[in-house]
Amino acid sequence: MKKWLLITAILLSFSDVRSQGRPNILWIVSEDNTTMLGSYGDQFATTPNLDKFAAESIRYKNAFSTAPVCAPSRNTLITGMYPPSLGTEHMRSVYPAPDFVKFFPRYLREAGYYTTNNAKKDYNTTDQLEAWDESSNKATYKNRKPGQPFFAVFNLNVSHESSLHEPVASLKHDPEKVPLPPYHPATTELKHDWAQYYDKLEEMDRQFAALLRELQDGGLAENTVVFYYADNGGVLARSKRFMYESGLHVPLIIHLPPKYAHLAKNKQGTVSDRLVTFLDFAPTVLSLVDIKIPDYMQGGAFLGKQQKPEPAYAYGFRGRMDERIDMSRSVRDKKYRYIRNYLPNKIYGQFLEYLWRAPSVKSWEDLYKAGKLNAVQSKFWEAKPAEELFDVETDPHNIHNLAEDPKYKAELVRLKKANDQWIRESKDIGFIPEAILYGIAKKTPLYDYARSGKYDFEKIITTADIATSRNPVHSKELIKRLSDPDPVVRYWAATGLTILKESSAKAPLIKVLSDPEVAVRIAAAEALYITGADKSAAVATLTDALKSANPYARLQALNVLDLTGKDAKPALDLVKKIADQKAEMFDYDVRAAKVLVERVGKEE
Repeated sequence: MKKWLLITAILLSFSDVRSQGRPNILWIVSEDNTTMLGSYGDQFATTPNLDKFAAESIRYKNAFSTAPVCAPSRNTLITGMYPPSLGTEHMRSVYPAPDFVKFFPRYLREAGYYTTNNAKKDYNTTDQLEAWDESSNKATYKNRKPGQPFFAVFNLNVSHESSLHEPVASLKHDPEKVPLPPYHPATTELKHDWAQYYDKLEEMDRQFAALLRELQDGGLAENTVVFYYADNGGVLARSKRFMYESGLHVPLIIHLPPKYAHLAKNKQGTVSDRLVTFLDFAPTVLSLVDIKIPDYMQGGAFLGKQQKPEPAYAYGFRGRMDERIDMSRSVRDKKYRYIRNYLPNKIYGQFLEYLWRAPSVKSWEDLYKAGKLNAVQSKFWEAKPAEELFDVETDPHNIHNLAEDPKYKAELVRLKKANDQWIRESKDIGFIPEAILYGIAKKTPLYDYARSGKYDFEKIITTADIATSRNPVHSKELIKRLSDPDPVVRYWAATGLTILKESSAKAPLIKVLSDPEVAVRIAAAEALYITGADKSAAVATLTDALKSANPYARLQALNVLDLTGKDAKPALDLVKKIADQKAEMFDYDVRAAKVLVERVGKEE
């Protein structure tokens, strides 16, 4: 008996040594909030616990989500890869990653760590259950073996967008004193939602403190590196889902206890201006625990033994958000944010059923429709420019677009070049319309397809660039490319004619209505409708597309039909059938159909 007790003691001692050699890692993640904390200079915020934590930790002033929404940004976090290179940029598209991509907690688990997730996954790709020892709302590092190091994630949902869907009667923060951004008019609903959101952040701060206290009470603080960050910006309209600072700039505060302080170049209690994105989080955790970083990861560690030099730029992206199709890319350095809008014909404020559940959004829209907004407040409800450039130091709300200002031409060219280089290096597959991606993904991971030689990247990127530049000089070339052998090229050519409202392309566009690829037919129909060249043929083609078995083709058609108002009536029976469906996983075409039924009904 004594012999077994001795062996057990030796094993526990070995585990303790292992734990001391490799730190525990605790992630505390809040949802849908940008840098609205006292430690980041927000004087209206009530976040004393996070402010105290920041004073004793490293606060990163230039940390960014790669996407302004949860699922694609979490895909970046869990893979260490850029979703447009994986084909996982679209909201809850769940396309598979290639076999070699492991959710990074699996590397820790294989190295002896106990890995837990409480409780949100939402990784926008096929799940990998082997990444976690526990993943549920009861998961906790407390269930590990004695002395076993852990990696634990706790997700604080209290600040999520849904917290604004129902107004509360009693508020702690005064709506009449709440600081509004210049793009929001001072409606009663907006003031209330902002105040309610600050209340939710205060509660989030208390929940953060409880998790930290639990760590300290367990005697684990001195062996644990603690990350606090938000999963994307947010949460009122024009923040979450949008490519501005309010959607992409996130708080990041990291505490390294004294025994691990040497793993950071910054001292605790200081501020780092290093550019950091979610691409860097997976390699950083592996670096902290001294596990070799896989070569496929696209970010760079900023802590630990495998630190990389600071990147020159932070990259961001936007694909489809819920039921609305859009596409943008962004580049950020320490002073400027550049945004390239690849569907500039789409207004910023496309109707999203989930976003509109907040009372404030409709109040803003109603004032626009009544013509009671100034130019800054109206912009959200209008079409986008192809390019945007903001000086984030002097214009933190991103309301003064400098892209056409000659004084900033050098910066515009530099950042545009950085964007072009990045989409090429990452083989950004987001330029393929999702109705086509959907079919490809059934046969092969989209990452592999992009590198198979079948993706004519240069021709597609060149076509997308001229199609979305809003330059009429490209009209003839776009008409020519309507007959290109590549359907993605044909799609962008038709889209470019929509953006330019090129009415002289009627004959070639009508020919494309017989294209073998449904996404191309829909794009041609949109051009014919928007230019007024043949509205009846356009609506007939869109109506036929609703019969497709491809849900993203149906969604693409519904997005266009939503622009046609009462002209959509011939499609209404099919739209109603889609609206009545009960989809288990994919319901965005159902959402779009329900909205269209309601809108057409109002116009009758």
